[in-house]
This record gives sequence, C-alpha cells and structure tokens, in this order.
Amino acid sequence: MPSIESILTILEVNGPFREPREQVFSYDYSIQRSTWVTPHGVRVKVSIPDELETFKRRLLGMVAGSPGQQLLISNILSRAIADWKMRVADEEGLLTERRDVMLGPFIGPMSHLFVKLEALFEAARVSVRAEIKQRVGL
Repeated sequence: MPSIESILTILEVNGPFREPREQVFSYDYSIQRSTWVTPHGVRVKVSIPDELETFKRRLLGMVAGSPGQQLLISNILSRAIADWKMRVADEEGLLTERRDVMLGPFIGPMSHLFVKLEALFEAARVSVRAEIKQRVGL
C-alpha cells in the first residue's frame, strides 16, 4: 500500500485530442503528489485500432447508432481507457519521478501492460456499459 505522501492526485484532465499522423486520441493529465512542489503533466495516448476499438467490440459488439452516438461512445470509452492506463502506470512506478511523461499505447514495447489494462476493463465492464446506456441511449 502506498504511503500517504506518495498518493497520486489527478487535478485536471483535458481531451480527447486527435493526434496528427497517429491513430490515437490523447488526454492531458495534471497530476500532483504531496511531496512535489508543483503539479506535472502526463499525456496519455489511446490507440484507436488497438485499444479503443478492441474494447468497444468486446463491450458492445457491433453496435449501430448515429454518428453523434458513436462519437459519444468513443469519448466515454477512450476516457475510461486513459484513466485505467494512468492507474496501471502509477502501479508500475512510471509516474514516481516529477517530470513530464508521455504514456503511449500499450502495444509494442509496452504490450506487457495491456494485460493489466484488460483486467481493469473486465472489472469495470458492467459500469462502463451502464454509463454508455444511460448517456447515449443504446
């Protein structure tokens, strides 16, 4: 269990942003630990084909809907994925130093973390599906 001083606090999240020349959505997190003088920034990238679409298919199957509904589903799910990735990164010690960090997709060199992302997805599957049903109407 982390000590009280090392608990990560998320102060603000901005996004999603569409990255140029990459098939990703990104979110900018401002994080703080009580031992840090100032917050620091973390950009979290969610791969559209490898993370977002994979989890969307597993969560909803081939769901139809208007373009607006599809966009809202993508926003809800990509934000959830970004939050889970922050949690995995914190647990793995990737956010212990006070410096700006970029968390890329959990593929390639970081693919070993995808298993942990999947576990968080499975744990939150019911609540994410309920949020989508309530907010999107699907």
